[in-house]
Amino acid sequence: MLKQKYFKRKGGLLLQQHLSSNEGNVEKIKLFTSKEMEKVMDHYNENRILGQGGQGTVYKGMLIDGSIMAIKKSKMVEGKKFDEKKVEQFINEVIILSQINHRNVVKLLGCCLEAKVPLLVYEFIPNGTLYDLIHNQNEEFPLTWEMRLRIAIKIANALFYLHSTASAPIYHRDIKSSNILLDDKYRAKVSDFGTSRSIALEQTHLTTRVQGTFGYMDPEYFRTNQFTEKSDVYSFGVVLIELLTGQKPISANQSEQVRSLVSYFLHSMQENSLFSILNPMVVKDGPEQEIMAVALLAKRCLNLNGKKRPTINK
Repeated sequence: MLKQKYFKRKGGLLLQQHLSSNEGNVEKIKLFTSKEMEKVMDHYNENRILGQGGQGTVYKGMLIDGSIMAIKKSKMVEGKKFDEKKVEQFINEVIILSQINHRNVVKLLGCCLEAKVPLLVYEFIPNGTLYDLIHNQNEEFPLTWEMRLRIAIKIANALFYLHSTASAPIYHRDIKSSNILLDDKYRAKVSDFGTSRSIALEQTHLTTRVQGTFGYMDPEYFRTNQFTEKSDVYSFGVVLIELLTGQKPISANQSEQVRSLVSYFLHSMQENSLFSILNPMVVKDGPEQEIMAVALLAKRCLNLNGKKRPTINK
């Protein structure tokens, strides 16, 4: 009875309805039982934790056949009123990802709604996040210009698919380097679709309560509450300059002044001093022509006027 209660509470009936009506994708998403999940995660063993963030905790899980998966345990505050917003984000992520099949988007294998806290089961992506790769640089494994460029192209491929070729356009709404995972060959996979939205073809924007990450968020969206595909393009522009400079989107210097990487980058472009703010590896490794082409593209993506930004396919 308790399992059924959790299942209903987590939107299980809504999800089952969606999966059964979504005929082409029914087989793709598996509903796991809480028993199966406990075995897979070795009873929530702390040694299995891969990472923790605002959305929740990610565990490494293993099936009997030896295949590995990543399991996201949604963050629910104990003792407080049941967080319906988190459940909505959870169900939303399942529904959005059940419609997507793309090599540069993390694959959702299934979910578990019987446990006290809902669980999402993904393919296991072994090499962590782009954020860690950029900001915790390992001298033994330098992030070359070719790798940076290839990662940027794969992110753009994923966004092009989401905006143009998915059954209905999908806006990600939280593109940032910590939501880009890297597989065994360091190919980028876009993840974390909890706040994403599928848009009817006749709509060009989504009016919504402002959500996103400071430093990556489109200022126009922040001002108007209207999220468009160009808002994802702005966030992609921020990831590009993060790859170029190796710096964080928002940082505090010694005097505790907060500095925006976007302003710093745009000012350096204006002053023709771009190469003074680039990551040393980029300067050493990258052909000047290619670096300038990426910087000019980033500048276009970061235009304050969304209409003047490129679409992801142009």
